[in-house]
Amino acid sequence: MIKEAATLKEALFEKRFGGKGTIKVKSLLDAEEFIGKGRLFAHNIIPPGSSLGYHKHEGDFETYYILRGEATVNDNGVMKTVKAGDVVYTPPGESHSIENTGSQDLEIMALILFA
Repeated sequence: MIKEAATLKEALFEKRFGGKGTIKVKSLLDAEEFIGKGRLFAHNIIPPGSSLGYHKHEGDFETYYILRGEATVNDNGVMKTVKAGDVVYTPPGESHSIENTGSQDLEIMALILFA
């Protein structure tokens, strides 16, 4: 199966998980395509100063792959700067947030699979 770019679903989220600004999320897989193994595979665009708020993963885990830009990640209370090429992994039961602290859009691939 091939999905053409024009057919991918996009959504805008205001203050996602209590974060700041507006996040653009392009879903790469639909729910049924996970075959019960996960719930999100997306390309996220986070403008400068915007963020995904601090949230906990229960029964699933999330991985971010930073494609472009620079951000500050709160990894269970530990603040860390990440940049293009870095990976952020949040196991089940742990929490995280990410804020674009750079001057260009932050682009990340996000994958959430069930534990």
